[in-house]
Amino acid sequence: MANERILVIEDEEPIRDLVVLTLESAGYHTVMGAANGEDGLKLAQVHLPDLVILDLMLPGIDGLDVCRQLKNNELTRAIPVIMLSAKSDESDVVLGLELGAADYVTKPFSRKILVARVRAQLRQLSEQDDSSEIRHNGLVINDELHSAKLNGENLELTYSEFAIMKLFTAHPGRVFTRNQIINRVKGDGYPVTERAIDVQIVNLRRKLGEWGANIDTVRGVGYRLKSGI
Repeated sequence: MANERILVIEDEEPIRDLVVLTLESAGYHTVMGAANGEDGLKLAQVHLPDLVILDLMLPGIDGLDVCRQLKNNELTRAIPVIMLSAKSDESDVVLGLELGAADYVTKPFSRKILVARVRAQLRQLSEQDDSSEIRHNGLVINDELHSAKLNGENLELTYSEFAIMKLFTAHPGRVFTRNQIINRVKGDGYPVTERAIDVQIVNLRRKLGEWGANIDTVRGVGYRLKSGI
């Protein structure tokens, strides 16, 4: 739990501090705060949090626009968003969900309910990461057996290639920078160059044959596995 990063975008300082304190007390040690949509979007792109808690009523760029921009950005679209809403009008909540938000909490909120909603969203990510077997359009990654099969045929992957494919298939559609891939596969500070990741992607595509075209290069950002396949 300590490694998960949460971004709270809330303009009212007492509420923002309360949310941050609540999450820190629940064991989430990396909780960032932003007082407006502009700063929140910048923090999201720089730090790529595992979850965003987003107030709908923000000065400048409102919460719905922030949500829209997060979901339209290749780098942040897969980050789950929990909306905070003080509005009685359900249309804003519905619109937020339609824009891609994962859940919402109505103000005033119970601290226990907020933590429960956060845990539920992060648990889904954790289950995807920790699942022993992940299936995606004919590709089967089994972590316990350390095996990879495509349409029933075994794939001969190196340790790093296997780890990259597990990362991609657990988060289809999510863009990972080269540094993120290095950190997730090898760990922080591992002496691997970004060029080495490019070489491994080339090798993966070759081993996957035509299926390898589903590994997208996101220009200037990194790589992702197509989600709509």
